[in-house]
Amino acid sequence: MNWLFSLVLTVHILVAIAIIGLVLVQHGKGADMGAAFGSGASGSLFGSSGSANFLSRSTGVLATVFFITSLVLAYVASSAPKTSGSVMQEAVQSAPVTQPAVAPEAQGAAVPAGSKEKDIPR
Repeated sequence: MNWLFSLVLTVHILVAIAIIGLVLVQHGKGADMGAAFGSGASGSLFGSSGSANFLSRSTGVLATVFFITSLVLAYVASSAPKTSGSVMQEAVQSAPVTQPAVAPEAQGAAVPAGSKEKDIPR
């Protein structure tokens, strides 16, 4: 199931990038007026209005594929196995810090002269 999620996610991202590219390539509604007065759009590869139809249909198809991949990703994510319990139960517990059982003076450690036990930070 993990490979399906990766495949659909890859297709989803590629379609999203393609939609962005197609939307940026398309002309706005104001560009049609310039084409009517011979701005050179009539001699293009798709004809005077063919590029608009081709690009808008391609955008529509890619939007449909994007919508379908969104639904598939939502279904795959919702059908993932659920964990029982809370997040805190699964947290990694650290080992408790151990305190020395015997004071340093009893172990023969050198204590500076003039210092008292209350001056030693703990």
